[in-house]
Amino acid sequence: MSTFDDRENAFENKYAHDAEMQFKAEARRNKLLGLWAADLMGKSGEAAAEYAKEVVKADFEEAGHEDVVRKVSGDLGGKASDDEIRAKMAELLIQAKAQLMNEV
Repeated sequence: MSTFDDRENAFENKYAHDAEMQFKAEARRNKLLGLWAADLMGKSGEAAAEYAKEVVKADFEEAGHEDVVRKVSGDLGGKASDDEIRAKMAELLIQAKAQLMNEV
């Protein structure tokens, strides 16, 4: 039984690690998205950093990422479509994961 228990623990640990890394990557993606949107709105420095924090917080409103799309889309007005925002999110998720891997 010991080998089975060890294997089960290893799978549970890997699942927990993968879930944590996905959460961190999505949070980083949202921060990067916030900085991108802030730039489109003409914000820089501390104002851009504060806006990026707002975007990260928006992701906790509901499951999935549509809450983030709604926030950014509403704030940008006509400067970017929902599809452009989603495409940017996909691009930034790859970048966020790469950044996290480089930190390890």
